[in-house]
Amino acid sequence: MESRSFLKSWGADYVAEGVVNFRLWAPGQERVTLRLAGVDHIMRRSDEGWFELQVSHVEPGSEYHYVLADGMAVPDPASRAQKTDVNGPSLVIDPTRYEWQNRQWKGRPWEETVVYEMHIGTFTPEGTFKAAMAKLPYLAELGVTMIEVLPLSQFGGNRGWGYDGVLLYAPHSAYGTPDDFKAFVDAAHGYGLSVVLDIVLNHFGPEGNYLPLLAPAFFHKERMTPWGPGIAYDVDAVRRYMAEAPFYWLKEYFLDGLRFDAIDQIQDTSEKHILVEIAERIRAAAPNRYIHLTTEDSRNVTFLHPRDEHGAVPLFTGEWNDDFHNAVHVLATGETQAYYQDFAAETEKLLARILTEGFAYQGEVSPQTGEPRGVNSAGQPPVAFVDFIQNHDQTGNRAQGERLISLAGEDRTRVLLAMLLFSPHIPLLFMGEEYGETRPFLFFTDFHGDLARAVREGRAKEFAGHGDFEGESVPDPNAQSTFTASKLDWDKPVSAHGKAWLEFTRQLLVRRHQHVVPLLARAGGHSGKVLKTEEGFVAVSWVFPTGTLSLAMNIGEQTQPLPDLPGETIFSWQATASELPQNSIIVRLASGDAA
Repeated sequence: MESRSFLKSWGADYVAEGVVNFRLWAPGQERVTLRLAGVDHIMRRSDEGWFELQVSHVEPGSEYHYVLADGMAVPDPASRAQKTDVNGPSLVIDPTRYEWQNRQWKGRPWEETVVYEMHIGTFTPEGTFKAAMAKLPYLAELGVTMIEVLPLSQFGGNRGWGYDGVLLYAPHSAYGTPDDFKAFVDAAHGYGLSVVLDIVLNHFGPEGNYLPLLAPAFFHKERMTPWGPGIAYDVDAVRRYMAEAPFYWLKEYFLDGLRFDAIDQIQDTSEKHILVEIAERIRAAAPNRYIHLTTEDSRNVTFLHPRDEHGAVPLFTGEWNDDFHNAVHVLATGETQAYYQDFAAETEKLLARILTEGFAYQGEVSPQTGEPRGVNSAGQPPVAFVDFIQNHDQTGNRAQGERLISLAGEDRTRVLLAMLLFSPHIPLLFMGEEYGETRPFLFFTDFHGDLARAVREGRAKEFAGHGDFEGESVPDPNAQSTFTASKLDWDKPVSAHGKAWLEFTRQLLVRRHQHVVPLLARAGGHSGKVLKTEEGFVAVSWVFPTGTLSLAMNIGEQTQPLPDLPGETIFSWQATASELPQNSIIVRLASGDAA
């Protein structure tokens, strides 16, 4: 996957030494001028609304805008980089100038994956790619194998989660330059860490999106998402822009995969769904590398995650499993508002089903919506599910952004973390979770004027009269203090308390890699079995070709007798030889012969 050979349908690309081809689809405009380094050039317009121009003697880093007939100057929707913010000039970038140090990196097998979810802006005090790069040795020593970076596409303002990106091809300038992000990925590979990017193809943010002005047909006004008009994926020029973006990030930045946000909001009526097209194209282009593609989808579907007869992945590798988080959260906190309603009854049975079959809801009616949700998932291999006990979303979408440790207490959180890391599903840690971070992760933005007021009022209204949050003041998303409060506290992991938490997590990961990972390469579907559930108690097992893994955990008040678990104990926390008191867990492994 050589980045030197990739030319986008949209945007500015070097086609020869010093020669750049500029291309823009703007059927809503009769005339577009390229303003490059202060000089205006009239662009040629095709009948289909494409504007194109080749310019010689263009230096990398040159600033440019597209100037419309009324004099408005707009950035390139396919900008590779912005000089400053989302409304400012775009920069011409020569991607071949970066010299990769670890170009021979092939990635890591999926079954080895332990994901570490990272928001660049709050991961370090500086909030930059360079600062994050200095923490890579720490992550490698911790035992995670994959960094999942929250969305980077340039968005309005300096501060934000990244899910309101509008320039899909440009890394957010507040974090650093394109070469800074390449250096981060390059260095991560040197430490044996994969890097994947969370990418948003379902909507554009509210600030800096000039596509409705350039190309009104880019959006289906009759098709709505929660964030505005749906994207017209069935229009050729639109499809190229959206389908080439993920391919571009993988090639240009030598990434190891992508996580596709909220794909249930990607409505495509084309003969081949755009997500299938994207996955097939990526697989064909990288046959000799480990590329991992995951999805987030509230529908609990499996059609994008097939395996062939050899267990290979022709499309998407795994699915973010919100069911796991939601069941764990209800069990740990007792909260049953909003989407937690679906997990309020028989929570332990639902969690046991998730651990052994994948989803809790496999066609049953959701109490929250009154509609059936999901499909049978028992045939999926355990590694098709990415599990977490907390992440940016469910933490940040609380009024005060509390982490699980602040809601459930330390002992209970330790047990749930151990259950997560010993499950044969793929585990995900949210940054700071490894050392017991208690700072919140809040919802923050950097909007101004009417947009800032609308976001602030909308956030407050979201929690007004909400039973679990009634009476709480909601931090202003646009305040600098809201962003600052969400930054990790790097004094904590070097404190005595933080060191103890960090060592606990490290030991869990050491044992996962030693005992669980070898089971997973050949792990197939229909492998799980529920042994027993009681209030606060779950015991399950999985039978694989190379061994049987069993787990029993108790966060209930009532001490439970230890069930019959085959094999030797590979981890135990506060369990006795015969009982599981409150906040305890035991994990056992039997070899293939014993199984």
